[in-house]
Amino acid sequence: MAGLSRFLDKQVDIEISGNTTFSGTLLDIGHDIIVIYDGRTFLYIPLLHLQRMTLTRPDDQNQGACTRIESPHPEKQEHSFSYRNTLQHIKGRFTEIFVTGDRSIHGYVTSVLNDYFVFFSPVYKTLFISMNHLKWLTPYSNEQTPYTLNSSELPVVPANVPLVRNFEEQLKKYIGKLIILDLGDIPNKVGLLQDVSANILELTNAEGDTVFWKLNHLKTMHLP
Repeated sequence: MAGLSRFLDKQVDIEISGNTTFSGTLLDIGHDIIVIYDGRTFLYIPLLHLQRMTLTRPDDQNQGACTRIESPHPEKQEHSFSYRNTLQHIKGRFTEIFVTGDRSIHGYVTSVLNDYFVFFSPVYKTLFISMNHLKWLTPYSNEQTPYTLNSSELPVVPANVPLVRNFEEQLKKYIGKLIILDLGDIPNKVGLLQDVSANILELTNAEGDTVFWKLNHLKTMHLP
């Protein structure tokens, strides 16, 4: 992307959806994703959520900030560096992701489908996550595991149900089951799934009330 490329290897301040801000060195620009290094971690940020990028003011920059740092992404061809390819590459590797609320999720990508991916977390188990709502991800070294669990305590567990390519069709497999949406951040996102059709999801909440949710605003789904 010609415009953003002027900021490569420079210190930048960025703002993404949800009034979240980062400062760091802009290392790479892919088709639909960027990488910045904040001095501690590499942050992969889908361009879908980028709202603002500016150069860091000189008096705010750290000494030595312009030193070239190599991006950890493996793709050498610029056109192959993309959001989807990044998700494919980190499958099975300990990763921190941020999707909703005020907390990140730690675990592993296990599958990448058309408009969602499957993530295994030791806390939430199998999550289905809309690709439109991932704000950022940070892959960790191959030696690291969440919560220092060993491999026998934390196997990379694929979803134990057949996967379909579309997020809406996947959720239909759970009609009649108790589900949790968006990590259960509000009570009305926990309930018995009654129907999914025409981009509308119908839940019955704990009080027995019917709640409708527009599917393209939902970020995650997992089972209790």
